[in-house]
Amino acid sequence: MEKMSFIVPCHFGMESVLKREIINLGYEIETVEDGRVTFTGDSSAVCRANIFLRSAERVLIKIGSFHAETFEELFQGTKNLPWENYITEDGRFWVAKAASVKSKLFSPSDIQSIVKKAMVERLKTIYHKEWFDESGESFPIRIFLMKDEVVMGLDTTGDSLHKRGYRKLTAKAPIAENLAAALIMLTPWKGDRILVDPFCGSGTFPIEAAMMAAGIAPGMKRSFLAQEWKHIVPPQYWKQAIDEAESMVNPDVETDIQGYDIDNKMVSISRENARLAGVEHLIHFQKRGIDQLSHPKKYGFLVTNPPYGERIEEKENLPAIYRELGERYSALDSWSMYVITAFEQAEHYIGRKADKNRKIYNGMMKTYYYQYIGAKPPYRGNGRSGSGG
Repeated sequence: MEKMSFIVPCHFGMESVLKREIINLGYEIETVEDGRVTFTGDSSAVCRANIFLRSAERVLIKIGSFHAETFEELFQGTKNLPWENYITEDGRFWVAKAASVKSKLFSPSDIQSIVKKAMVERLKTIYHKEWFDESGESFPIRIFLMKDEVVMGLDTTGDSLHKRGYRKLTAKAPIAENLAAALIMLTPWKGDRILVDPFCGSGTFPIEAAMMAAGIAPGMKRSFLAQEWKHIVPPQYWKQAIDEAESMVNPDVETDIQGYDIDNKMVSISRENARLAGVEHLIHFQKRGIDQLSHPKKYGFLVTNPPYGERIEEKENLPAIYRELGERYSALDSWSMYVITAFEQAEHYIGRKADKNRKIYNGMMKTYYYQYIGAKPPYRGNGRSGSGG
């Protein structure tokens, strides 16, 4: 099968997690850049990457790259790319997004317009047509410009990969599923360890953790644009990838995953989302305030997304919330705590400086991932040592 390059965007700050996921799928990394990883694979990688990658936003086939400082260079560079290898004669194609950083060409609407015109001109000469009715499959294009270097990708995914298909009901400020999964993967947590989210909202952290523990691939229950592209990805590749995913599911795994929220409505929403994800039997959700946070066992993990104070009236409550979080955490024996928040004074009110702090962009919002590292559990004597908290 012919090798292709794939561009996989992710949240800024999560590139190392995504890189590790791609390597674990058996693919070779080409480049790692801010907010995206490029790797090499065959057309079956379209299926496997979309179905298995937890931290990715989407999977793009790299069509090509070139240097452009003028719209004429953009037009000619686009026209020189082999669009006919991907877009069918009746295909519907458009530039879904153009992003420009430190480049002379910076207007997204102008970039989108020029690229579309160049693609049409190329396909006119190939298909010997003056007009395209665009009634067939969809082929959205995404363009990245960085320091006048243009990279063009064909979106195989459609709706972003954070949409697993299970979250029908959401909290006021939900964390994206792919970001939640990536944050869990930044910890040493494994499925046989305790994980508690004391601000669970719509249940995203516990659900993503349960899916990992049970080996449930995040894309198993949804569809993708490229499933319609039979000239690029033969249907049997999708079946093979789904069969592979189904063979890895272990619904009988034993877990200790818990989600608490002070709002009864959110607890109900979490349970329903967990049911839709097929992991409701692996998670215990409960109405409980942060002041009631406790656990009798050692070596657990707190992974949570506390309130940021998005609204003015909420900001005055933040010091008390983070102070209580710090006090309850200090009472937990040998636990680790991982907190993502945009609240700049979180460490101050938690009462302890984090062992590690990583800056992460949640959309356009700058957040911090405070990592408090607990003790490692003792050696278990079964060939495995405890992975550190």
